[in-house]
Amino acid sequence: MHLTYSIIKEDTSIRQILKQHFSMSERYILKLKKNNCIYLNKIQSGINTEIHENDKLEIIDEIPEDNSNIIPSSNIKLNIIFEDEYMIIVNKPSGIPVHPSMARYTDSLSNGVRLYFDNIGLNKKIRPVNRLDKDTSGLVVFAKNEYIQESLIKQMKSNTFKKKYIAFLEGKLEKKSGTIDAPISRKEGSIIERCIDSNGDSSISNYKVIEELDNYSIVEFELQTGRTHQIRVHSKHIGHPILRRYSLWSFF
Repeated sequence: MHLTYSIIKEDTSIRQILKQHFSMSERYILKLKKNNCIYLNKIQSGINTEIHENDKLEIIDEIPEDNSNIIPSSNIKLNIIFEDEYMIIVNKPSGIPVHPSMARYTDSLSNGVRLYFDNIGLNKKIRPVNRLDKDTSGLVVFAKNEYIQESLIKQMKSNTFKKKYIAFLEGKLEKKSGTIDAPISRKEGSIIERCIDSNGDSSISNYKVIEELDNYSIVEFELQTGRTHQIRVHSKHIGHPILRRYSLWSFF
């Protein structure tokens, strides 16, 4: 990753620029300093080096990372939708988990991304920014370094990173748009299933019917919260369970 910045009169220090302009955490700033990733006018610099107006600050993060916790696998064929030096966006098919597990240690999307990183010589950890259920198809964003992951997660929390889902629901909804506000918790006796529970976590889904065909509806969801199986549980709660689901992602 290569970031550049031209210093202006109001800037007081490199640390201040990294914190305020780039919104970097103190921990990441210290990591950059320790690994000599900061340059001022092409000269390696610390975070307390004196700065002047029109100086050029560069951040070059090529710090190698241990990603041996994810085994590279050729079993997963990646459908790459977008890629630049900061991220890779992959279209995940239904039936494949994002993360490896004891049951599928080498057959997750992350295993395929690890092999791809090896092939392009990128020695970075595998960092999925968003999550999708195993049986949900859609776009998964992988950050290519720690800073981009932190930045995208902040965007998700501030709702500038928009997540939208398209769901195929049984039947035709009486209200063509609205909000489902129903708390969700883990179903008793199960580590996977979720259900509506008045004592559960706050769960809010906004929806809009896009099209109606025969006896089912195509519905767009935008989530205010991100609970496990939230759309599945909320759809069933309003009497229109899911037939099939996949996700759409847009960035603002």
